[in-house]
Amino acid sequence: MRLSLSCLMKPVLHGYYRSSCSWRVRIAFALKGMEYDQVPVNLVRDGGQQLTTRFKALNPMQQVPAVTIDGFTLSQSLAIIQYIEETRPEPHLLPSEPKTRAQVRMICDIIASGIQPLQNLYVLLKIGEEKIHWGQHFIQRGFEALEPILVQTAGKYCVGNEISMADLCLVPQVYNAERFKVDVTQFPTIKRLNETLLQHEAFKTSHPSCQPDTPDDMPI
Repeated sequence: MRLSLSCLMKPVLHGYYRSSCSWRVRIAFALKGMEYDQVPVNLVRDGGQQLTTRFKALNPMQQVPAVTIDGFTLSQSLAIIQYIEETRPEPHLLPSEPKTRAQVRMICDIIASGIQPLQNLYVLLKIGEEKIHWGQHFIQRGFEALEPILVQTAGKYCVGNEISMADLCLVPQVYNAERFKVDVTQFPTIKRLNETLLQHEAFKTSHPSCQPDTPDDMPI
């Protein structure tokens, strides 16, 4: 079978070191053993590089991440990860059994739809002075829902004993929780899973502290 030139080129991730959505994709690339290039998009500098006309042409939502892969560009982290999963299936990030696959997707959606968007930079700028309290409230609310679900689904990882897309969503969200000074010790299952996953090489190499655009004086 002949491969097109675009399929032989490395993917390009347009992201930001501290973006939790970008981090999800970096973890997926690392787990799949995929080489990729990064083009940093600073969400703060110059009023936000994601708001430029050039980046809007790449992603009309003006958000990171955006990934150019196999000759086209995708946005939205879960869509990107699922495309990678469907085209590079090993190792699996979605279980084959329907029940556990649904549980993985449920956890992903709780985080990616019900928690993280409420701390999105664009939202926080609209909230203004109350942004820290706002962020704390919605992370706390989300984790109060997520903890009992994970008590039921977790083994070593979020769903059973294999790393899945759910884990790719959990770790960046815990990082956000710590940035917003949420006491994660209230959620022992979330805390345990996060600590376990952070020992995995894919989560280490993709961490915000060691990206090409990580500033030398990176804020916590």
